[in-house]
Amino acid sequence: MAEGTIIKALSGYYYVKTGDRQIQCRARGIFRKRGVTPLVGDHVVYEAENPSDGYIMSIRPRKNFLSRPPIANIDQALLVFSVSEPEFDSQLLDRFLIIMEASRIHSVICLTKEDLLSEDQESLLKKQLSVYRHAGYPVIVTSSKAHTGIDELRQILDGKVTVVTGQSGVGKSSLLNQINTTLNIETQSISHALGRGKHTTRHVALLQIGRSGFVADTPGFSSLDVTQIDASELAGCFPEFSPFSPSCRFRTCTHIAEPDCAVKHAVETGDIDPKRYDHYCFFYHEIKNKRKLY
Repeated sequence: MAEGTIIKALSGYYYVKTGDRQIQCRARGIFRKRGVTPLVGDHVVYEAENPSDGYIMSIRPRKNFLSRPPIANIDQALLVFSVSEPEFDSQLLDRFLIIMEASRIHSVICLTKEDLLSEDQESLLKKQLSVYRHAGYPVIVTSSKAHTGIDELRQILDGKVTVVTGQSGVGKSSLLNQINTTLNIETQSISHALGRGKHTTRHVALLQIGRSGFVADTPGFSSLDVTQIDASELAGCFPEFSPFSPSCRFRTCTHIAEPDCAVKHAVETGDIDPKRYDHYCFFYHEIKNKRKLY
């Protein structure tokens, strides 16, 4: 018996890294009977039949996991969005952020294609990003062409397992290739007819980056389903609400229609960004309406 970490899953095979070795494994049938699927990032116990092949015998307890993309034991999420081509979408970013918050995964926001900004657009972007910094999220603005922000990003990724995801076509693969030139991840340009990128990533895999970091290059998404989050837990996915919510009149305040709501008062005074609050209301009603349907 030996232990290792699944770094790639493909066509029913799990590639387990242990030290400098990589073993191709299949999962025992008992996992299927229990409805358990090994995930990239899982710490596993395996039994090797020979130096290159084996079977996964058990999975160590996970500290967290995502089902889309399917990955476990994540230290942080790098949410990659572009400032242009495609246009920065704050509501989509907020969807990603609350999914990560609900999964107890720390998020870092990364903006790409800074070189495409005019001076006026740059000033507007700084205001938008200040909202997320105020909420406690690290924000890095990068340009692969100008090679700005790359060293800062490399430091954030080193020593951690990072899931890299975000809007499709924003340059995730180009960014990772700049951080580690040996990766050679396939890149593809924007489809101007659709205004979004074509998917170039077909499966989840952990790629070594820096001295001891790993990144999970994952497929891009155009939408995320937030309705799996309970409506009563949604406010907890907005960190900037937490200083105000204890002062609400009702302990179970939803911050939607209740009187004497400290969160709504903070929106009125500018202590909470009105657009972020609007997104909260939108997601809250989306969750409640989905629950009614079922």
